[in-house]
Amino acid sequence: MPKKSVFILAIESSCDDTAAAVLQNDKVLSNVVANQLIHNEFGGVVPELASRAHQLNIVPVIDVALKKAGIQKEDLSAIAFTQGPGLMGSLLVGSSFAKSMAIALNIPLIAVNHMQAHILAHFIDEEGFDIPTFPFLALTISGGHTQIVRVNDFFDMEIIGETTDDAVGEAFDKSAKILGLPYPGGPLVDKHAQKGNPKAFAFTKPKVPHLDFSFSGLKTAILYFVQKKTAENPDFIAENMDDICASIQNTIIEILMEKLQLAVKETGITQVAIGGGVSANSGIRNTLKAAEQKYGWKTFIPKFEYTTDNAAMIGIVGYQKFLIDNFETSKVVSKARISF
Repeated sequence: MPKKSVFILAIESSCDDTAAAVLQNDKVLSNVVANQLIHNEFGGVVPELASRAHQLNIVPVIDVALKKAGIQKEDLSAIAFTQGPGLMGSLLVGSSFAKSMAIALNIPLIAVNHMQAHILAHFIDEEGFDIPTFPFLALTISGGHTQIVRVNDFFDMEIIGETTDDAVGEAFDKSAKILGLPYPGGPLVDKHAQKGNPKAFAFTKPKVPHLDFSFSGLKTAILYFVQKKTAENPDFIAENMDDICASIQNTIIEILMEKLQLAVKETGITQVAIGGGVSANSGIRNTLKAAEQKYGWKTFIPKFEYTTDNAAMIGIVGYQKFLIDNFETSKVVSKARISF
């Protein structure tokens, strides 16, 4: 920990949430998110609408973040922003603002990998939350990603398993759509699942080699199942919504846990962390917590506000990069796809 406080302004604009946070070293002083509800009307994120909304939101969001943190912009040590992955139009709004502000204040600019940030969110200093030690395994689960990552150090990460097609978040959302639930459907599946029987209906789990995942076949199986049952009984969904959701969620959790168990067996690493928007799912969180007793793992579950897209996680990566002088020039480019 440096003797002098480091103040990082972090900006996150990878998809449809405009977020800004201020960190003092590894502690969060403010974490502000502006959601874009307009996408609910379209059943998914519309990229052009997202980038326009970011342009409207970014100045007030950053202003609120600085005020909540109780500091002036002149107190900032550096500005961190999401470089990728994400929607290019959305990323450009955040990066352009970050570049301009860094130049105006004559302070360092720090580019952050969004998926690394989901993992390193565990290093935010939060009372009541443990911090993992290296190495550990991270399961990153979101609308666009499903990965098992071996984390050797802050910036030494290796993807050892990933989805070959759809991400787990998409499986939740598409299942919700099949059931007639509004967007975003993942949280609604979770809500219904808490009241249902997870063993009510069986869905075939895809057979994917080694540590990789696949969810496209599961989505198709759920679609055919619902079509068959509703042909027999038009009220099937309404009468069985809780049990259907519980069964879908249970199948997805079993797929994730089977791969995690294999990863732990192969690597010998028993520290397991989760991150990404789908890590907000109550069933996944409860199952992973239970794994501590069941398998003897040490598990790390992030604070709820650090699961979905947020700027605090961008800020903690920015802080770690600041400590090693890992800065960028204004020529740094946003990337819709970016690897570790």
